[in-house]
Amino acid sequence: MTERIPCTREGCSATILPTTAEKTGGYCMPCKQEMKRQERQLYIDKHRRDVNLYEGIADPVEILKIMHTNLEYDPMIRYTPYKQNKEQLYMSLSAEDAGKMLDYAVNLLVSGDEDTSKDILLSLVCYKNISLSAWIPELISRELYYPGILFKDASEEVRNQLMDQVEYDNDNRNHLLSALVWIGDEQVVQRLHEWRKSSPEWVGNLNISPDLYTYEAGWELTEEGERHNLFYGYSYAIEKVEKAEESVHGASESVILLTESSHTCLWCGGKLTTLLDIGVSHPFFEFLSLAGERLKVETCVICGCYGTVYMDVDLNGETKWSTYNKRPDYLPDINHDDYDDQYLSASKSFRIASQPRSVYHAAEWTLEPTVSQVGGHPSWIQDAEYPACPCCSKRMTFISQLDWGEIEKHGEGIYYMFLCPNSMITATLFQQS
Repeated sequence: MTERIPCTREGCSATILPTTAEKTGGYCMPCKQEMKRQERQLYIDKHRRDVNLYEGIADPVEILKIMHTNLEYDPMIRYTPYKQNKEQLYMSLSAEDAGKMLDYAVNLLVSGDEDTSKDILLSLVCYKNISLSAWIPELISRELYYPGILFKDASEEVRNQLMDQVEYDNDNRNHLLSALVWIGDEQVVQRLHEWRKSSPEWVGNLNISPDLYTYEAGWELTEEGERHNLFYGYSYAIEKVEKAEESVHGASESVILLTESSHTCLWCGGKLTTLLDIGVSHPFFEFLSLAGERLKVETCVICGCYGTVYMDVDLNGETKWSTYNKRPDYLPDINHDDYDDQYLSASKSFRIASQPRSVYHAAEWTLEPTVSQVGGHPSWIQDAEYPACPCCSKRMTFISQLDWGEIEKHGEGIYYMFLCPNSMITATLFQQS
């Protein structure tokens, strides 16, 4: 039996055959490969060059085109990022420039680059609330029915076509229904009501009934067969700012985030957190139609990850743990020493935006928009989930959301906040990828 010899690399305890040592200079193969990798990395670090694709370019349309270009990875090149991200650039586009981006997206679609085209179209719809009605037939010709939000401004002709097609198109029915609820006009509402009263044969092939698709588009079909919106028609971003920045408008004092509550979670015994404290009398928040002074939304940031937390509230800023709270089926043993409250220090790092934005700005979570907001359409990470009011059983209205990835260094997920203005109950729930 051939005697094995030790690897000559300091700190390695492996042994190798003499024949291997001759080939590698006395090193085991893992060490030899690691040495080659390190040599390669040193070469890359020494010779890598910076490339600024945006140098000398001021046109936001041309800059966005570059941003949407898929570049082949080259370890020898370090691309210089642009000073603004896609979201900021789309927000800055004039109507003329937005039209140019729309034309560019359609050209990409016709040429076969469907993924990039859809990414641009989604950005235009969400960030600029642009209508795609003239180009929706092109999407249909390519059987591109998803995401449904692209169809929200579809023509009557398109709506009728989709309502007919959903009856026989088994392969695309799921996405067709999603597109229809985003159209959501009187005819769609009426058809959904008819389907609820008399289910078509194909309903058995769906995971949920057709009338429940409406939640994806932010509305519900009432018992009377009418449309009832579940989000408000205004949206204000909650912006993260540098500590040195000061408030530039009065609304910031009317929105307070992330403060410790005096109340206790009856599930784990820890302190509740006030996620949001709104001065509802401020002109910015007239869209909430709440006659009072302050509305607080509280939750347990630990237990709230496992189930919906309800609080009884009034419009004087008072809150109380709701008797309707039902302990989640699964709740781990919680040791509060394992959790910290560093997130409370983030409170002064945010402010409410001075201007409203598109209500659909954050509707598509995959675009990675600025998620934290008051009002607007939610950014669902998973399926749409509007809780039912435990008192009156009506679906609660979405009022705000906080991106926990901006709150904590290693945080993730979104806290969603809801209100039933009739029963004066708030609800919070949490989703993550």
